[in-house]
Order: sequence, then C-alpha cells, then structure tokens
Amino acid sequence: MSGDAEVRKLARSNKWVAVAGLAAVSFTATEQVRAAESAQGVYVLGNRGPLAGVTPPPGFYFETEAYFYQGNLGGNRTFQSGGVVAANVKLDTSAAFVTPIWVTPAEILGGNLGFSVTVPFGTPNVSAGAVLFSPRIDRIVGGRERDAVFNVGDMYLSSFVGWHSGNFHWNVTLTGVVPSGSYETGQLSNISLNRPALDLSGALTYLDPVLGYELSVIPGFTYNWINPATQYLTGTEFHLEWSASKYLTKELSLGVVGYYYNQLTADSGSGDRIGPFKGRVTAVGGQIGYSFKLGEIPVSTNVRVFREFDATNRFRGTATYLTISAPLWVAPPKPVAEAKPVIAKF
Repeated sequence: MSGDAEVRKLARSNKWVAVAGLAAVSFTATEQVRAAESAQGVYVLGNRGPLAGVTPPPGFYFETEAYFYQGNLGGNRTFQSGGVVAANVKLDTSAAFVTPIWVTPAEILGGNLGFSVTVPFGTPNVSAGAVLFSPRIDRIVGGRERDAVFNVGDMYLSSFVGWHSGNFHWNVTLTGVVPSGSYETGQLSNISLNRPALDLSGALTYLDPVLGYELSVIPGFTYNWINPATQYLTGTEFHLEWSASKYLTKELSLGVVGYYYNQLTADSGSGDRIGPFKGRVTAVGGQIGYSFKLGEIPVSTNVRVFREFDATNRFRGTATYLTISAPLWVAPPKPVAEAKPVIAKF
C-alpha cells in the first residue's frame, strides 16, 4: 500500500474514533437527564381555553387554528424522535388544525352529544447540536443536524357530551388519536408522533353574562400505545388548562390563560434508547377574544400566547394560537309547547 493510501486510511480511522468519542462523551453527559420520544405529547397543550366548557346548540360548526411554537431542550438533554437520538435540540413549529364539529340533537343524561374531527398539518423545524444515534447509516453521528419536513399529522377523533345549568357549563370529551402514516424513522422532523392514544378530558366554565366574567378549567389524562415504528412506549400523561377572562364589551374579552403538564408513568419499550422519563412543564400567558359578523354569520376569533417555565425533560418555549370559529348551520330552537287550559270535570 502506498504512503498516501496509508495516510488516508489513518485519517478515516481517526475520524471515526473522534466521532465515537464525541458520542460517548455526549451519552455520558446526558445519562442522568432524559427526555421522552419527541419530548411532546399527542395532546397539544393550550389548545383549549376560554369557554371550553360551553357546548353550542345542535348544528354544524367549523374551527381552524394556527399554531406556532418555539422552544429548546438545552443543557445537554437528550431527545429521541424517529429513532434518532440527539442533544441540544431546538424546535420551531408552524402548524394548522382544521376541525369540523357536529353537535347532534341527541341527548345523553340531559346533555347534547357531539362529534369532531381534527386534522393537523405543518412543519416542525428541528435542529440538534449533536446526533448521538440514527437508524440511517448515511447520517453522520456526532455532527449537527437540521430537519424541516411539511406533512399531515395524526388525526383526532372526538366525541363529547355537554351540559348547562344557569351560569355553569361543562362537558366530557373522549378523543382517539389515529396515526396518519406520514411518520418517518430516521428523521427528526415529524408532525405525526405515530402513537395511538386515548385522551379523556373534562371542561367546566362559569360564565356570567351580566358582569362579563368567564372562568374555565380543563383537566385531562392521555393514555398512549406503543409507537410501532420505533417500539417506544410513552407513559401516561396529565394535563390541566385554565383561563380567566373579562368581557369589556359584548364582542371583546381580555384575560389570562395557562396550562400545567405532568407525566405520571415512565416511558418504556425496546426502542427506548434514553431510559425512563417523567417530565413536567408549566405555562402562563394572556388571551384576547373578539367576535364579529361576516354578513349574517357570527365569527369568533381568539389569540392566546403562553410562556413556559419550570420545564423538566420537556421543551421550554413560547406557544401562540390564533383560533377562528363559525357556525355553518344551527338547528332552529325547539318550539315551546303551548300551555293547554285544564278543564275540570264534575
């Protein structure tokens, strides 16, 4: 073998030794700081807020949400998505959620039964300071990596029942998450999390139409199944959202919003390369709501901004929502039965 060939062979050998060393150091630095698959839940925190407990009258409705999130998982914390394990990860997501809603005339225990379908799509822009493992052999382990892929996310199929009593409104919602099939292993950017799940949540709203005060609280639990592409099982999660608002006019409201997340059980599965996980995060922010008429159609808009803190093994950042909703058709109210005089018979 020539001298030049020997030099090239030695250089390649030293390169892979250096990469292996970098990966070993990174794994050691992050050994005690773990993160779940994608460091996210299928339930998108902050998507419910003001008037969450109010179920509209029977009819068809349409809602669309624009969602923006910027956060980071710094401090050498590890991140696993699509089978890729990375550290020092930043996330910049732009997404939209499209939701048709049907509130039926059927009643269960005196409450209106309804159904909805939510289809998300968008681009998670993910950058990593170091890639520690990848199922793709063409990816350079140890180097910086960035993925930004536009795709359709997992579908949310929901059924709910809503009740009213004076100023109090409440409902119970069961949501099933169905993977869309767009998930790609070996890639950091996946708007689909590819794990079937059930989410059970409730919502209670107090709305005083005279004084113009609104208070809502929305607790829920998410139960996850294994991601079949990565054999990673995310633990059971608890989430809580809340809002407190004041209507300055009939059309305009201002208020504060927030959410809290806590993972109750550890992650597992043969594809879990970063160990068990129990994370949490808290967020507080503000909201502004405005309603107007587009011709004869009433349109409701809402902007919510959340700033996260007290994050453990989760992204910490800022989430922004722009929600627009409108009725497509509302059933006419039931006619009130006329009171018939009682004729006494003697």
